Order: sequence, then C-alpha cells, then structure tokens
Amino acid sequence: MATGAPRLTFHGAAGCVTGSCHRLETAGGTVLLDCGLFQGSKTEKELNYRPFPFAAGEIDAVILSHAHIDHSGLLPKLVRDGYAGPIFATGATFELCSVMLPDSAHIQEIEVEQLNRRNRRRSRRETVEPIYSGEDAQATLSLFWPHAYGDWFQVLPGLRARFWNAGHLLGSASVELEIAEPATRLLFSGDIGPDYKLLQPDPEAPSGIDYLICESTYGDTDREDATPAHRRAQLRAEVKAATNPNGALLIPSFAVERAQELISDLCQLMAEGALPQIPVYLDSPLAAAATRVFARHARELEGGDTLLQGLDAGNLHMTESVEQSKALDRVRGFHIVIAASGMCEAGRIRHRLKNWLWRDEGTVLFVGYQATGTLGRILQDGAPSVRIRGEEFSVRARIRSIDLYSGHADGPELASWISDRLPLKHDLFLVHGEREAIEGLVDRLPGIVEADHVLRPDLDETFELTSEGAVRLAGQSPPRLPREEVAHLDWHNDVSRLLLDISDQLSAEPDEKSRNVVIRRLRRALSGDEVAE
Repeated sequence: MATGAPRLTFHGAAGCVTGSCHRLETAGGTVLLDCGLFQGSKTEKELNYRPFPFAAGEIDAVILSHAHIDHSGLLPKLVRDGYAGPIFATGATFELCSVMLPDSAHIQEIEVEQLNRRNRRRSRRETVEPIYSGEDAQATLSLFWPHAYGDWFQVLPGLRARFWNAGHLLGSASVELEIAEPATRLLFSGDIGPDYKLLQPDPEAPSGIDYLICESTYGDTDREDATPAHRRAQLRAEVKAATNPNGALLIPSFAVERAQELISDLCQLMAEGALPQIPVYLDSPLAAAATRVFARHARELEGGDTLLQGLDAGNLHMTESVEQSKALDRVRGFHIVIAASGMCEAGRIRHRLKNWLWRDEGTVLFVGYQATGTLGRILQDGAPSVRIRGEEFSVRARIRSIDLYSGHADGPELASWISDRLPLKHDLFLVHGEREAIEGLVDRLPGIVEADHVLRPDLDETFELTSEGAVRLAGQSPPRLPREEVAHLDWHNDVSRLLLDISDQLSAEPDEKSRNVVIRRLRRALSGDEVAE
C-alpha cells in the first residue's frame, strides 16, 4: 500500500496487446485494472502459468474494463491464489464473463488433457495442470459487483470510480478513477472502439485529467474507408472470391462481438440479394452462448434489430455439441464456418484448419488482430506450412484478411480520442500495443501531448504518480520477461519452422539415399561433430 504518491505498475499489455493488468497502489489499498490472459508466443503464454508478480491476497479490489479474455482471463487464477475482494464491472461485462470464464477453464482442461496424452505417448513424464478449473471460474463470478455507466462507486477508502462506454464491446468501459489523497484523477481507456463500429456507439470519456493510460493496438494504422457500406462490400467480395462448389470459407473469429457482427452483415447481404443463401455455421459453444447475451441486449445495441433478424435466418446453424462440430467435416457444398478462437490459438477453429488448410478449395479469412507468435499471425504472414498439435499441414488454402471488423480505433481515431481528453495535466502511458504500433501513435501526437510526457512502460515497470508527473521507481526487480522477448517470436516458433524446413528438404530429395545423407548431416550437427560431405 502506497503511503505517499500513488504507484502504478504495468504487469501486462506493456509492449504487447495481451495480458492487460495494471496495479494501482494508493493510501487506501491496492486495485488491479484488468487481469487478462497472455496470448502469442509460448514464452509469453508461459507467463499465465507462472506466479503473479504480486500476492493475490494483497489486492483489495479489481476493476474490469470488459470481458475479452486478454483482459479478464486470469481472474480465476487470481481467485484460486487467494483473492476474495470485489470485481467491479458493467452488468453486460458480468453476463459475458459468466459464459466466457467457464469456457476458458473448459478449453484449458481439454488442451491440457490432450497435451498430457501426447507427452505420455512420447514417454515424457512431466504433466501439465490447467491454469485454473471450472470451479475457480464459478467462484470468480460470485465476486462481481455490476455497475451502470456514469454511476460513481466506492472502490477503496479514498478511491472512487465510474465507467464510460468505450464503444468496443457490449459492456466495454473506460474507467475514470479519483484518488482523494493526494488528489489525483486517472483515466484507463480500456479498449477504444472505432468510428462506424457495428452494434456499438462512439466511445465516451471525460476530459481534464492528471494521468491517462491509453491503448495503442492500431496506433500505426489508417483505415481509409471504414463505413458500413464499404465493410459489407469487402465482405461480399471475399465471400464471392472464396465460393467453390467443393469448398469452405473459414472465418477465425473472437466469439464475443466479432461473431455477432459477422452474422449481422452476412445475413443482411443475403437478405438483400447481394449474396446467395449460403449455409453459415457458428461453430463455437461460447459464441452461441454469447449470442444469446447479445440478443437479450439487442435494444441497447446500434443495429440490434439486424442482429436479431440474422439470428432468425434459416441458413444460420449453431453447432454446439462435439458431434455437431465433427459433422462439419462431412458437409458438402460451399459453406461458411465462423469459429473461435480468433487468433487460432485454441478452440474448434484448429480442427477446421486441419481439415481445410491443405486444400486448394478452402479459404481462411481473418477479421481481427493477430498477435505475434500466434498461429493466426503465422498464417497471415504467409507461412507455406504450419504445425497444429504436432502435425504438419501444407498451406494451400487462400489466406485473406479484412481489417474493417476490428474492435479497436485506428491511429487517427486514437489520436483524436486522446485530444478530446485534454487538458492532460501530467502524463500519457501507451499500453496494449506492439512497439511499432506504439511508435506509430507517438508520431501522431505532436501538438496534442508533448513528447516528454508520453511514456512507454515495459513489463512489470512501476511509476510513482507525483504532483509533478510520473517518475520511474528506482531499484525495480527485473521483469518476468526482458523487453526484447515481449511480442516477438521465440525459440518454440523457430523449432516449428526448423521441423517444417527439414520436412520440406527431405521431401525435395530425389531418392532414399539423398534423404539419408541429409539426415546424417543433421545428426552430426546436433552432436557437434564436423559435418562431412
């Protein structure tokens, strides 16, 4: 607990876009802003299994900006480790977390079971435990304290907060915080939605604050034409280009909001006759459950009526059971499959990719951000082959992307949002972005925020929020990951690429004798012996 100036530590989303978690220490206690799951390279994902860099029992409250798993996904681990305080969120965020956190636990349990089975087949003795269980997720849900937008609520003695609609996701919020002593106003952006966001209004937030923590996911990106008409026109063009009598269009999608947006646009295009009536399969129990939450809130959503019409369309099918999902591999005729996870790191999309990546008739369409090191990013970057659960697959399917479904504001929109928060008394912290995106946003800020007041925190870095501005705390402990290992490919990715290169080289050799020569050279290299011709 801070006894003087408040302290702010960045335990995630620092130089990367996942693992959002910021710890604020005040005279009245300690609060976490988000507690999210890391995604990306295996090195980053291993942080999910390591101990928190703080004692869970010493956290007095949590404020959750929204339900996306990179913001909420480690809350059950926090509870498992001893946290028993309140989790403040909007009501819609609580409803979405009620389906997302148990689903996250279920996926972990399945993935770990499959990994342990593979390890046993390989005679490896080590076993892996899930990060948390379904029971931990249910215990977490009992700690939620929902609050409406605009209503002040007491977080800790001397600290109050209120939510502003961030326009990013159903229930998403920017968080305004007021510290009584010393008097300090902070604003945590959460994730900021773009202009023309389907289902969501434009973001709102206060001005005239002391410190601003702002996301920068697309800080280096300009979307020239993001209107609804242009978005639907791009989707129509991609669907028509993917159409093949024996093919499928796979859309890796975040189960919450993105899947519902796609349903709305696809069904509207078909209703208008811009596309034929194509079977659409929502292959995600989480997406199906989240869709029901969205349907309950349809009156609060911009374009909610279009979503409800899409949900009533006869060609929309929700495959919730395992048997229904497996049956998709036997579907004949062109069809569209929307499946989680959006970065292809887990879930049913990996099964669909295993069935279609190696086929010329398939198309994979990315409609969301792909973090460095994820399978989605590797495919998006043009890998000729990939490994999925230890199996090698050639990539013959078309790999395509549409950026207009992003839930994040682009660079000009972020700069405008920051400008609308002025006057900013002290400093701006840029988080939730890879380094190139952060620097791209910095380049847009001259005339808005002075350069020496723009801070780029590293993982686990602490700042004192003084009356004169933010000061980096001296003598800090080393971060859990050095700066150069955050949001970068790691040795696991290199090994996967090496195995694929070896397989390609062996396949290219003309005969068994030549392949044996290659294998001998590899063995000599591994043993450290000189490689002879």
